[in-house]
Amino acid sequence: MRWTLQPKPDILKIQHLEKVLNVDPIIASLLINRGIETFDQAKKFFRPSLEDLHDPFLMKDMDLAVARIHKAIAAGEYIMIYGDYDVDGTTSVALLSSYLKTVSSQITTYIPDRYDEGYGISYKGIDYAHDNDISLIIALDCGIKAIEKVTYAKSKDIDFIICDHHRPGDEIPNAVAVLDPKREDCNYPYKELCGCGVGFKLIQALAIYQDQKIDDLVPYLDLVATAIGADIVPITGENRVLAYHGLQVINKNPRTGFKALLSEVKKEVLTITDVVFSIAPRINAAGRMKHGLHAVNLLTEENLETALHYAVEIESYNSNRKETDKKITEEALIQIRSNKEEDKYTSVVYQENWHKGVIGIVASRLIETYYRPTLVFTKSGSKLAASARSVKGFDVYNALDACSDYIEQFGGHKYAAGLTLLEEQYEPFKQKFEDVVSKTIDKRLLTPEIALDATLELGQITPKFFRILKQFAPHGPGNMTPIFMTERLQDTGYGKCVGANQTHLKCNVQKNKIAIGAIGFNLGAKHDLINRQQFFKAAYTIDENEWNGEVSLQLKLKDIN
Repeated sequence: MRWTLQPKPDILKIQHLEKVLNVDPIIASLLINRGIETFDQAKKFFRPSLEDLHDPFLMKDMDLAVARIHKAIAAGEYIMIYGDYDVDGTTSVALLSSYLKTVSSQITTYIPDRYDEGYGISYKGIDYAHDNDISLIIALDCGIKAIEKVTYAKSKDIDFIICDHHRPGDEIPNAVAVLDPKREDCNYPYKELCGCGVGFKLIQALAIYQDQKIDDLVPYLDLVATAIGADIVPITGENRVLAYHGLQVINKNPRTGFKALLSEVKKEVLTITDVVFSIAPRINAAGRMKHGLHAVNLLTEENLETALHYAVEIESYNSNRKETDKKITEEALIQIRSNKEEDKYTSVVYQENWHKGVIGIVASRLIETYYRPTLVFTKSGSKLAASARSVKGFDVYNALDACSDYIEQFGGHKYAAGLTLLEEQYEPFKQKFEDVVSKTIDKRLLTPEIALDATLELGQITPKFFRILKQFAPHGPGNMTPIFMTERLQDTGYGKCVGANQTHLKCNVQKNKIAIGAIGFNLGAKHDLINRQQFFKAAYTIDENEWNGEVSLQLKLKDIN
């Protein structure tokens, strides 16, 4: 692991914030490094308010989208809500369809089949709309590059409204409205919304016309918070407000589908991390292993008994998904080793029978072993399809763009993308991708980084300090959980390896006669660094440990040296 320590902010800024907020200088430093330098900024950070959401009509084409939807509702037109099959797409479809069903009975939903239709807007989906007299399609979390598909729909007298957050290509589809804050000609103040976030801005705009208040839309925020967490967008600005209030809905008054999903989760208060690791994989499993519409059905179901039945089905898909991605990961690792590709700058693997629904997860798993930009390919019809994942700091989307001569189609983000290509282009593409990455990546990025926020002494870890630290949540890109470093620590003599395979490290650390418990998941191999009273330094987050009804603070070790 590569440890990097954030530069200490200007001392005058620290002293100012320390004084106006009455906080510890470490807390002041953490805030400044997150761009918070004034009392008002701190208030908005610690008390996210729905009043701080931007006017949805600042987004380009929002007025056109609202006008077209109102026209469709007034004329009794059939409207299809179309979304991608992942968490962001299915939550988006659940969000907009459930809202529109409060004002129209002519609403239907459509999720493309991952295997039959692939990602994004499909001709099959448009034909389905035409066959069912649907004259307006609202696409969510996809569509920004669907130039030909939108033109095809127009030839069948079907209008499109696109709500996307992916990077546009050189041309914008000729739709009635294209809502995407990443459009170069869109002056919307916040650019990092997920697809469900763009969908929420649309219902916010529709609600203004219905004389509804923002509080009327709060019940929809459990979906938005889930999409924000699952899509790994920055939890800053507007996303922080939406995620904060969405988590409150999940914890206090979740929709029936979430109640059903969470019936097996024994935890009193769910964090964004719990959403990412407990709710999101289950929602995703439907689209990966069966069909994304199963997730939409669960998320929009209002009868608990029916929702529990759906949740059991989705749980079985998720179990199947776990077994499948474990098996494929093992096969991919064997392929890398047998091809003697351990020393490359990239991992690119392919087997024609790998399950298309889990190749993105497998790419992430491979990065855990070989920390470098990774693509996992499988056969998809007559072509090859891949999921790409990247390492922190490297833009895999740009790297794929540099290989576009070999690619049929691609799209995505800085850290995750999808693509298709012809089978005969696989080897030339693989070589080109390796060349592009080897020439453009900063070699330091090939070692996992622990970004340390500050150095800390054990005496500074107090209940008051932790109470304020907890208010930094929800965490995610742009506001990661603070990581601290303490040097010259010693084990009190009880350090040991724990867990089924002795893979975790449990110890008590001490310095200057102050001791605190610590747990290091997957750090069992470093036990030798702490025994025999050796001095060591630790990178850690601060957490609560509950044991026999007693709650105490503990260090959650990220690494030790």
